[in-house]
This record gives sequence, structure tokens and C-alpha cells, in this order.
Amino acid sequence: MTIRVLLADDEPLLRMAFTMVLDAQPDMEVVGEAGDGVEAVRLTRRLRPDVVLMDVRMPGTDGIEATSRIVRGGGRARVLILTTFDLDEYAFAGLRAGASGFLLKNALPEELLAAIRNVARGDAVVSPRITRLLLENFAHRLPADGPPTADERLSRLTPREREVLVAVARGLSNAELAAELHLAEATVKTHLSRILVKLELRDRVQAVIFAYENRLVRPA
Repeated sequence: MTIRVLLADDEPLLRMAFTMVLDAQPDMEVVGEAGDGVEAVRLTRRLRPDVVLMDVRMPGTDGIEATSRIVRGGGRARVLILTTFDLDEYAFAGLRAGASGFLLKNALPEELLAAIRNVARGDAVVSPRITRLLLENFAHRLPADGPPTADERLSRLTPREREVLVAVARGLSNAELAAELHLAEATVKTHLSRILVKLELRDRVQAVIFAYENRLVRPA
């Protein structure tokens, strides 16, 4: 399968550099380029890429708002945010907007390629531990204290699935989660898949954010 990539960045030279790297791969193709967020949303709808490589700082509609519009559109495209620092407000906002991960703009070419491939097959690029650090740092932007079952989707989970969700939100890997709950890793993966379907979430990182927003886990 060829991974169709849309580049969204207001710097033409950077887009050109990304295009050279990506088009040299046998399994990737740059299908379009956008210089701002509005164009990124428009081209995503028209070209239907698998992955949108999205810069956060663009004139007019920025990458965060563009990501939110793309995710709300319900298409198959997954967004990979480009940011300068791994624990800044842009990375946090990008994940909350629905991005499947973020990547530093100075990442090595092999890191960029691996991230795009991971996102294209449905995985999240950012580990739950990094997501948790972001949430800890920007806890003041999360909803205020309230009922721990604010979202009705939580009622769809079994007690075991809720337990798995909380463990994931604490930053545990599949292996760590399996050891703590005395489950096989394959069983953990099955629970995670069902959790994502029931909660209508796209990946593990979104599950972590969901758990924090619904007060299942609180920042330290």
C-alpha cells in the first residue's frame, strides 16, 4: 500500500525538503501541499490523504484549528503535528484537537518516515507517558472538577475495560498493563481495541486524553 501524504506548512523550502524525502520512499507519495490551515482542510477533503503532516504555526487558520476541522470531518486522514518542542502548548493542543501524534521539526528523516508509517497503520506516535506529561503540564486547561462519569460513553465500558483504560492513562505499556492486571498481552490488545470502538476514539493517545478529561485519572 502506498501511503498518501499531504504536507501543510507555510515554508515552501521545508515542504520541498519533505517532498524529496517522502517521494524517495517506495511506499509513500506526496499528493498535495498546503501553505495554510484553510488550504490544508480543503485539500484533505479533496485528495483524501492517509496522513496529513501539519505544522502548528501557520498564518490565518493555524494547524491546531485545521486539525480539529479535519478530525471532525470524519474522514480517514490522520494528522501528525509538527512542533518545535515536545512538551509545549502546541503539542498539547494538537493532541486534544485529535492529532494521532506529534513530531519535532528537527527530527531525523528516519524518525519522520517511521512516524508517518505508524500513523498510517492506525498507531499513535506519542507514547502514553509523553501524553501524560503533557497533561500534567497543562492540567489547568482540562475541565474543572465534576462528576467522574461526565461522558455518557463511559457507561458502555465493562468494569474490566474501565480498569484497562485507567491503566493506559497512567502511562503503562501493554506489557506492564498485562503484568499488573494478570492478563495476556493479546487480551490487553483486545480490550484496548474494544475500548477505542466503544468510546469512538482513534488511538491510544486519544484514550489517555479522554480518561483525563473525564477525571478517571487526575494530574499529580
